[in-house]
Amino acid sequence: MDLFASPPQTLLDDAEGGVRYWPAFAGAADADAWFRILRQHAGWYSERRKMYDRVVDVPRLLAGYRTDALPPALPLAEILARVQAIVPAPYNAVGLNFYRDGSDSVAMHNDKLHTIVPGQPITLLSLGHPRRMLIRAKAGDRGRIAVDLAHGSLLGMSHASQITHEHGIPKTARPVGPRMSIVFRVRTEAHLPD
Repeated sequence: MDLFASPPQTLLDDAEGGVRYWPAFAGAADADAWFRILRQHAGWYSERRKMYDRVVDVPRLLAGYRTDALPPALPLAEILARVQAIVPAPYNAVGLNFYRDGSDSVAMHNDKLHTIVPGQPITLLSLGHPRRMLIRAKAGDRGRIAVDLAHGSLLGMSHASQITHEHGIPKTARPVGPRMSIVFRVRTEAHLPD
């Protein structure tokens, strides 16, 4: 069954809808306003994580909310309603990532499968300066798909794609402005934000 509602660009296909991209999901006025409000008022924090044999700073700022407790001062409820109209799912968590410049990144990875509900998509709204996302198969032909995530764009990834592929936002030496992603997921109860 195809989880996605309207015709996007198909970057990767699978039985659950694959990876799809809507470059103009939100108009510039909405995307600009959402970016400004979230940058100023989201509960941004920095985090340190163990990577191999040492603890390092996560190279971006983070924020997270349960969808049943979204702060009314943030536009997340409005964004969620618009996302559900395109990529319907019973989203219960939203994670935000703030990439301050080209040195902020996220390594190639797939979402941790034990934290998300099988069969449900992961849907990502990009705001701010475009950044390149790489998508790569975990086995077989490891050729990469590259997509420049535009301001106001939406990317939907199936649960199945998390099993077969990984994705990331690499560092860049090019001058880039700040960018944020707003990622809607259906989390297992044990992995919902506090």
